[in-house]
Amino acid sequence: MNERPVVLVTGAARRIGATIARTLHAAGYDLALHCRRSRSELDALIDVLERARPRSTLALQADLAEVERLPALVDAAVQRFGRLDGLVNNASAFHPTPLGTITAAQWDELFAANARAPLFLAQAAAPHLMASRGAIVNLIDVYAERPLAQHSVYGMAKAALAMATRALALELAPAVRVNGIAPGAILWPDAGKPPAEQEALIARTPLQRMGTPEDVAATALWLLRDAAFVTGEILRVDGGRALL
Repeated sequence: MNERPVVLVTGAARRIGATIARTLHAAGYDLALHCRRSRSELDALIDVLERARPRSTLALQADLAEVERLPALVDAAVQRFGRLDGLVNNASAFHPTPLGTITAAQWDELFAANARAPLFLAQAAAPHLMASRGAIVNLIDVYAERPLAQHSVYGMAKAALAMATRALALELAPAVRVNGIAPGAILWPDAGKPPAEQEALIARTPLQRMGTPEDVAATALWLLRDAAFVTGEILRVDGGRALL
């Protein structure tokens, strides 16, 4: 069996997921890294990690909306490394759904990525995490608590993930800890955000700046490795924005 702890990270090819992967790898974890479409970026990340520590990664590619494929991701990680110590549900879908234009397809897409896949991955991983007394970290959002205009379905899906985090923490105790991270302004969307909106958001953040992917990754590492008496919690990494 692999001597190093092993974590499965979804949505690991880019943005916050890639930073989580680099942070965990530097801390001594072997990694099963998932992507949906960004395979070239995932391969580039894995090349860097493998040069640092050979045979320490596994690439996985799947559409998490295909729920029947989710157990196979866990099985592949366990087959490759012989164990599973952590699951980071980072993969997400995000797009606006203005009231009056919402479709069932939008609902299905946002709930599949943000709520259903994390639950079914946790269910598949649970026996292995119980054996290793491991942990789950779910990436949620400050908008699970405070609605974002024109993004009602996204907020509802992340709120469902917040409830799943607490429910799983209860059901998997005492062997497995389950916690969440609710990031604030860390990275702007791929489509960008107008400068005026960026400035307004930072003005509503007590620390008066954006956070970084490293802020989120460090929190994920702490929850996985060090927070031995913490479960069922959702930590805001938002620069104090929830205070206002």
